[in-house]
Amino acid sequence: MNVETDSADRELQLILDGVYQSSIDHRDGALADYIPELAKVDPDRFGLAIATARGHLVTAGDSTTPFTIQSVSKAFTYCLAIELIGRDAVLERVGVEPSGDAFNAIEFDPHTRRPYNPMVNAGAITVAGIIHDVHGKDAFDFVIDRFSRAAGRRLTLDEPVYRSESATGHRNRAIAHLLLSAGLLSEPVEPIVDLYFRQCSLRVTAIDLAWMGATLANLGTQPQSADPIFDLRAVRDTQAVMFTCGMYDYSGNWASDVGIPAKSGVGGGVIGVVNRQLGIGSYSPRLDRKGNSVRGLAAFAALSDELGLHAFDCTNRGSSLVERFVR
Repeated sequence: MNVETDSADRELQLILDGVYQSSIDHRDGALADYIPELAKVDPDRFGLAIATARGHLVTAGDSTTPFTIQSVSKAFTYCLAIELIGRDAVLERVGVEPSGDAFNAIEFDPHTRRPYNPMVNAGAITVAGIIHDVHGKDAFDFVIDRFSRAAGRRLTLDEPVYRSESATGHRNRAIAHLLLSAGLLSEPVEPIVDLYFRQCSLRVTAIDLAWMGATLANLGTQPQSADPIFDLRAVRDTQAVMFTCGMYDYSGNWASDVGIPAKSGVGGGVIGVVNRQLGIGSYSPRLDRKGNSVRGLAAFAALSDELGLHAFDCTNRGSSLVERFVR
């Protein structure tokens, strides 16, 4: 490592440490209790990680604490679905418009009769159906392999959370049957819903999310291994939908205030992607009423300000610090 890169690493670490300290006092929110296992986690855990497209990593707090990926998985399965059957075919079954509704709303676009976008449950279950159509009983193996390669390590299923989701996921089963009646899923729907429960129950850390985000930022190639993981065109479309739809019914405010393509999950994780530059991962399980991590929102807003990461920052083209990692 040369002196300039080493200095940039130290500076980025100092910034992340400062953001961690400024965000840790946010103690509002509550655990997701509609999935019983999620209500058992330590509410005070808080971890942050930044991974760059050049393969550098800085962390703060509980960055190695495992939690379940939940809806963060939706961004990556959408990316895989586009790769498997093509953008146009995916758009025939799920749209890309923000819904303004809660993530678990049983509501389709009244004009197209499709789910509004792949970041709400109805859209993500449709995407799971696409993957299941192609890979059948091997669909989960396909998903976990790609997610693991993006994270740079083998991910595993959190069995208690998976069983808890499967036992209580009646609303998602209702959504699946409605999708079936609309001609958007094929029978039987239970294996498709099971795939969805499994993808949401993968165990990750803030560091894993940072590397997965950095893989998207690095045009689909994992920065550490140089392994091409995701199709380039699919990566572009995924980041676009993350930007407009990734933060549930807070997405408009997020795009305006933070300006980073991102996806949150009720497990407490948030992932962010700054194209060609870096991935950000955070974990804190206290959620606001929209299902987003309270500390995660605060940390991302602070990082966006500190590093000039907002997509439409009018003062510069991005952080000069970050440029030193990617030029």
